[in-house]
Amino acid sequence: MDEFDFVVVGAGSAGGPLVDRLTESGRYSVLLLEAGPNDTSRWISMPLGFAKTFLDPAVNWKYVTAPEPRLDGRRIYWPRGKVVGGSSAINGMVYIRGLPSDYDGWRQMGNEGWSFDDCLPYFKRLESYPGGETDLHGGNGPVKITQGEYRNELSDSFLAACAEVGLQATDDFNGASQEGAGYYHATISSGRRNSTGRAYIAEARKRPNCRVITDAMAERILVENGRATGIAYRTNGESRTARARREVVLCSGAIGSPQLLQLSGIGPGALLSQLGIPVVRDVPGVGENLQDHWGIRSTYRTWWRLTINDDINMMHRRVSAAVEYILMKTGPLTASPAFAGAFTRLMPQSAEADTQFHFFPWSTDRIDRGPHKFSGFTILANQSRPESRGHVRVVSRNPEDHPEIVANYLSTPNDQNAAVAAIKFTRVLSRTPALSRIITEELLPGSEAWTDGDFLDYAKREGQSAYHPVGTCRMGHNADCVVDPQLRVHGIERLRVADGSIMPTLVSGNTNAACMMIGEKAADLILADAR
Repeated sequence: MDEFDFVVVGAGSAGGPLVDRLTESGRYSVLLLEAGPNDTSRWISMPLGFAKTFLDPAVNWKYVTAPEPRLDGRRIYWPRGKVVGGSSAINGMVYIRGLPSDYDGWRQMGNEGWSFDDCLPYFKRLESYPGGETDLHGGNGPVKITQGEYRNELSDSFLAACAEVGLQATDDFNGASQEGAGYYHATISSGRRNSTGRAYIAEARKRPNCRVITDAMAERILVENGRATGIAYRTNGESRTARARREVVLCSGAIGSPQLLQLSGIGPGALLSQLGIPVVRDVPGVGENLQDHWGIRSTYRTWWRLTINDDINMMHRRVSAAVEYILMKTGPLTASPAFAGAFTRLMPQSAEADTQFHFFPWSTDRIDRGPHKFSGFTILANQSRPESRGHVRVVSRNPEDHPEIVANYLSTPNDQNAAVAAIKFTRVLSRTPALSRIITEELLPGSEAWTDGDFLDYAKREGQSAYHPVGTCRMGHNADCVVDPQLRVHGIERLRVADGSIMPTLVSGNTNAACMMIGEKAADLILADAR
């Protein structure tokens, strides 16, 4: 048995900032438990290595949803990081905060301290923008953020197409206005991925008051007399216990955190009783309120051999890219999967941007099969604020068994209409002079798709997760909420959740930035109580 002031479960996008800040002063001892290995793989540090880690069970939980009811029973692949750095070590590295109104909406739901003005200082604290600190950006944070270190003319053609349909150009989706088209900011610098493992945990683990145990599978939260006292976990085939003198904090994400709560008897009482799990606290909202962005790709063949497909398929270019990366950390291997993007309003009732577009200068049928053997590119579109809600529920008492995941994609008329609008707008983009001159064939959805019904069928048949699950330990004061605005689990003392699962609603954009902010803010909440 080991004893620490704080025991944190999960070394991911939120857990990294949290542990770094908790150990900064040297006053408190912290144990960080991570189910996966250290982030030593070269594919993690190399930005384009995401194509390897996306499917690698050594660093990826490789979740799959249950048959989705509105998708004709399709099961959807959900990669999530199982490694130091969590999903920030395997994601697409796009840095988007979302709209200020996302966070103001959380505050309007009764979550004191979570308006955009409340959250902005924590975004700034984590950020290191090349231009230095401004009113909206941080300049000295641990996470280095750059914009388009590697570009090519295909992305310029996409942005020209956006301009031709009336989208304004922007150089900052995290600036005063999100709407427009431009190059994404990314957690990449000097040709390397800036995961929370690199930005935060590498520094924290140098401190004598920080201990990191990898390959440590949390089995349950220890609760005594309504108070969390530690974590039972398994490592190297051995069962161990870590005691927390002050608090236990879950940072295991939208799947792992509700799963561990439920395995510990904190969750929907009827479900737990059915599985023979003793009910410690009946909290019906644990695992509910699951949200994700539904991505719909349109794929094109091009004559222009500027694609990542060509960099990989042509031997001389593959060798050249590898040599350039090894010697100078430049070239196509330093690119994020999405070079550029756009946000715009497509639905008549929207006052702000409601749809996001990612431009990928590569194409594939399935990522496990590699890129197409010809030159191609992809435009991925997703609704920013989906209404569909799903759940995460354990299926047994065994922590090794993946829980049941049901996202209920496209379960509301508004979500269906938004999907159709996104596909139609993408086709309009493809018919602009800027893109039509380089497209030789629309592969997906294909020229045979013309009606709204065709487009909706396509969205159901070929859509995919955008890999942004949140909401399963919802923050708030209502009976269906799991944590309060201080991130304390309702009804259990000295237990908090600090990760994307606490989001009441999904932010309008990629979620990694918001998760890191939650880790930063959670550290201040916890330290304030400790003092």
